[in-house]
Amino acid sequence: MAALGKRSIWSWCRSRFLRIAVVPLLTVLVCAVSADQTEEYLKREHSLTKPYQGVGSSSSSLWDLMGSVLVTPQYVRLTPDQQSKQGAVWNRMPCYLRDWELQVHFKVHGQGKKNLNGDGFALWFTKDRMQEGSVFGSKHNFVGLGVFVDTYPNEEKQHEKKRYSAGNEQRIFPYVSAMVSNGSLTYDHSRDGRPTELGGCTAMVRNLNHDTFLVIRYVKRRLTVMIDIDGKQEWRDCLDVPGVRLPRGYYFGASAATGDLSDNHDIISLKLYQITVERTPTEEKADKEVFIPSVDNMKLPGVEDAAESMSGFALFLIIFFSLLGLVFAGVILLIVYNKWQERSRKHFY
Repeated sequence: MAALGKRSIWSWCRSRFLRIAVVPLLTVLVCAVSADQTEEYLKREHSLTKPYQGVGSSSSSLWDLMGSVLVTPQYVRLTPDQQSKQGAVWNRMPCYLRDWELQVHFKVHGQGKKNLNGDGFALWFTKDRMQEGSVFGSKHNFVGLGVFVDTYPNEEKQHEKKRYSAGNEQRIFPYVSAMVSNGSLTYDHSRDGRPTELGGCTAMVRNLNHDTFLVIRYVKRRLTVMIDIDGKQEWRDCLDVPGVRLPRGYYFGASAATGDLSDNHDIISLKLYQITVERTPTEEKADKEVFIPSVDNMKLPGVEDAAESMSGFALFLIIFFSLLGLVFAGVILLIVYNKWQERSRKHFY
């Protein structure tokens, strides 16, 4: 009986402890997690995954190929490890999602020894698609977003450590950077895109024996790029830029190029996720539709020029209608004055 009494008391104490301490704590934790929770949905119409059935060869395929692309059951090779090659893959469907995340599984490898490889690849979310050019195989005056994995420093070729100094800052290649353009800016390949970049980070991605990933996240007008290249299955921050305004209805793509130096640039998968996040009424009101790519607190030449030309035209209209108004007012005053004089003469006589 004594043993039974002890067990009963222990059971009662344990249940009270669970109800009083543990359950409320778990409730708080669950609420805290759900408050910041976002939901992700894979959008297959914007994703490129194995085994790439019909890619580039079927009229029903959602992806088009351009240049020297090779499709195998294991990867989509944008360029082979050969000189002067360009290749690209582009989604046929425009993306109208407001918030999204693009997860990229890639591999860069080649026979070239250290510092004897190039040039890199780019990931795109742009107004135009399937446009060849000098920026990693795509057009240089693009409209939209470009994220670049640059494996060779063109500005200063220091072959020992692949670094250059700009002020007090050193840059080590390969290097990941991002750029937003409205078509008035161009990626300066000779300077590795530095004049127009939003930010970036070093990413040693060549000839690795483990999987390498990059993620581009665009949520609430905030652009975030992270990398997972160390084989630890952990994301590492690369850049984080608020106030990025991208229109909807643009196209996703990936392109690569080689020059005198080369590499294999392989895309293993592109997975696009729709991100569902809660917005406050204030955020909803401020989140207006965007028609021209821009970044807050960053002046884009085209926008400035357009604003100036518009302000000039507006000034002309203001002056024109002001003069017209003055003439009209003058005529009215003249009529009123003549009427007043007429009445004055009648009153005098």
